Amino acid sequence: MNIVEDFHKRREAGNLRIHNLNDLNINRFMDLDSKAYEESALPARYKELMGLVGSAVLRCNDCIIYHIDSAVKIGCTKSEITEALNIALVIGGSIVIPHLRVALEALETYNL
Repeated sequence: MNIVEDFHKRREAGNLRIHNLNDLNINRFMDLDSKAYEESALPARYKELMGLVGSAVLRCNDCIIYHIDSAVKIGCTKSEITEALNIALVIGGSIVIPHLRVALEALETYNL
């Protein structure tokens, strides 16, 4: 199993646990999070790349994998993703480097 498959397996199990809480506020946040990345004034691809930058700067490996996966699925190129990761590195500094490694490992699972 690769890093992306492992992420999807853990995410699905975790989301089921969250869903089973049946908590109104948590459900509202989860819905808001999903809708934030939909196509609107900004193209969805830009939003995914912004999400990737934010995730790298905040050092969330699961979020990094999620946004790389989503970006690839909506047609972002390896160059676009790499450029977004470069921006994350500039903003976040050297602390982003370990998370850049995770991002590149995830990116390698796609034929780009």
